[in-house]
Amino acid sequence: MNNKKIYIFCAVIIILAAILTIVFINRNNFRKNVGLQSDDNQSNKTSITNNSENNNSSTEQDMSNNSSGQSNETTISEKEIDKSGVAYNGWLSVNKKNITNEKGEVFQLRGLSSHGINWFNDVLTYNNLENLRYNWKTNAFRIVVYTDVGSDGYVYNQGSIKENIDNIVSIASKLDMYVIIDWHILADNNPQIHESNAISFFDELSLKYANMPNVIYEICNEPNGQDVTWNNNVKPYAEKVIPVIRKNSPKALILVGTPTWCTDLKPVVENPLNFENIAYTCHFYSGTHKAELRDKITYCLNSDIPIFISECGLTDASGNGGIYLNDFKEWINFINNNNLSWFYWSFSNKNEASAALSSNYNGSNSNMDDYLTESGSFIKSIFQSYNK
Repeated sequence: MNNKKIYIFCAVIIILAAILTIVFINRNNFRKNVGLQSDDNQSNKTSITNNSENNNSSTEQDMSNNSSGQSNETTISEKEIDKSGVAYNGWLSVNKKNITNEKGEVFQLRGLSSHGINWFNDVLTYNNLENLRYNWKTNAFRIVVYTDVGSDGYVYNQGSIKENIDNIVSIASKLDMYVIIDWHILADNNPQIHESNAISFFDELSLKYANMPNVIYEICNEPNGQDVTWNNNVKPYAEKVIPVIRKNSPKALILVGTPTWCTDLKPVVENPLNFENIAYTCHFYSGTHKAELRDKITYCLNSDIPIFISECGLTDASGNGGIYLNDFKEWINFINNNNLSWFYWSFSNKNEASAALSSNYNGSNSNMDDYLTESGSFIKSIFQSYNK
């Protein structure tokens, strides 16, 4: 009996020991799990705190930007600034044969020329120039002011034309575009005929736009006629007009026309103007002007005489007739190989082959690209090819 009690007692002890062992093991596991969770919570808490600090830092930075008149949007746009526009390039200069920007980088202006704003001003709207800038990928526009075409010429009708000039300059400036103000002699073949008018015109405008790096002055479009020469007429005229502009706007780029509708270039090499920041204009129409004129340009460039194509077209020199696409492509290859600036004639709805817009288009139509001529469609593709 006593032995039986001893056996029972021992069994109870063993059972109790087993129970205590199980309890002890479970307790340790529980504490371990709780500890892991505690570490995770602490880690999460730290992460949340860091995120919160980062967010606060970003917010403070944004507030700082906002307080200084900046925003995230501005910062992004500054990083992605368009290197073809005025904001990046600033005042333009002539460095030997090249046009350069404020950073000393070689720069090319590309754009369209209006027809005479005396007649075709209705298509020169903000929406259309914006389309030329951001869809066609141009960076400049030429404002054509016919000087002497009867009662419509500037010398007889100054008021409304000045308003049109100012409106286009304002639009171009908002669109980060350069703009050429062109004193468009043509029928008045000798620039000296209206020299006093030209001096008054450029004195007034160069003073008005003195601090605007995007405004360029073209002082005589196409001197022409057998009796009009560089040495006797064009250069003496330029020597009177240029100082007037320089007095008001010392850093402005000035373009000077050459005889025989801007194709007689060699006299310029032999007797150049003694001014800085001057380029000489050459005009071509692919149906009329071929390799011979390109050779003249090359002759000038080899002598460090800067040439600027302020007008060119796909037709013959009349602005009408057929479209000479392949000949124009030869010109574009030459232009790009020599980094020449160029402007296409014309952004107008005149009923002629060189016009970019059809004659049934007017400025109130919703989308000018729906009214492009064959010339307009082709030249648009040329401009857009620069950004591919």
